[in-house]
Amino acid sequence: MKNRPIKRAVNVNKIKVLIVDDSAVVRKIFSEELSKYPDIEVIGVAPDPYVARDKIVNLKPDVITLDIEMPRMDGLTFLRKLMKYYPMPTVIVSSLTPQGGKLTLEAMDIGAVDVIAKPNSAYSVGDMSAQLAEKIRAASRARLIKRDESVRADTEPIRALAQTSNKVIAIGSSTGGTEALKAILTKMPPNSPGIVMVQHMPANFTTAFAARLNDLSQITVKEAQDNDSVTPGTALLAPGKYHMILRRSGARYYVEIKTGPMVHHQRPAVDVLFKSTAKYAGANAIGVILTGMGSDGAEGLLEMKQAGASTIAQDEKSCVVFGMPKEAIKLGAVDKVVSLEHIAAEIIKMV
Repeated sequence: MKNRPIKRAVNVNKIKVLIVDDSAVVRKIFSEELSKYPDIEVIGVAPDPYVARDKIVNLKPDVITLDIEMPRMDGLTFLRKLMKYYPMPTVIVSSLTPQGGKLTLEAMDIGAVDVIAKPNSAYSVGDMSAQLAEKIRAASRARLIKRDESVRADTEPIRALAQTSNKVIAIGSSTGGTEALKAILTKMPPNSPGIVMVQHMPANFTTAFAARLNDLSQITVKEAQDNDSVTPGTALLAPGKYHMILRRSGARYYVEIKTGPMVHHQRPAVDVLFKSTAKYAGANAIGVILTGMGSDGAEGLLEMKQAGASTIAQDEKSCVVFGMPKEAIKLGAVDKVVSLEHIAAEIIKMV
């Protein structure tokens, strides 16, 4: 009797997703787009939080996408309950409006791990599809940090520097980065060196996020505009949908805001900022790579280090997703691996 070939079990651990949205159109688009990815499975949809609650208990998804503007119970109220009783990686889906931006930041404070904009005339389904899949993959790997466990130590801002410095600090972050940037910027002294930052975020949300950071920090934080100068005591955040490039003219550093192809499925991309910082600031820069999925920023940080810059990566324990820092460490791009609560102090030591 011939031996039968042994069937090997194919281990396809698909990421199970529940879509919670009151729009039938959005539920249909998300389901259709996500079905194109072999590692993701939509196991259910829900038109409101009441239906979602039952499906979460019965279907046990790995990740949920949550609309924050819904009838019956709004997404924020539901998210608070979810994070208290059944913590789960959640990607917020929001309209590209100033109000949507504010609500999204509240959701990130409550514990959502990422945000994506609803597709509209300016933001096609094609643009959204790859980004949504990336965000779901990142969320599935996210380490949910309880808000009361997030950075506590050394919350006092660092005292003003004895003298101002013309150094440039370049920071890149993705999933979990809104909290990480807040933890760092709120500690920076009022005459801190000029800061340029990329956080993977859709347009409009970066406007609200910069305003929020500005309210909380001693330094001035603003969404960057083309030709803005990089000066001590100011942090410039790349606007969603645009790349930000550091330039230099004589002693003046400034930023160029431009469109262009996505890099690592992102615009703004950290690599674009870091590579330009390596080119124009060289050894006069400090590069910091924070929590986030994928490898955006790793090559750019290596170029910065090779150009003489000092470089820092956030450590695994304090990351929501240890992706970007891990890739940068693998490349040999990192001088120091530091926990989030100590990064601000480490930057100041390097100034």
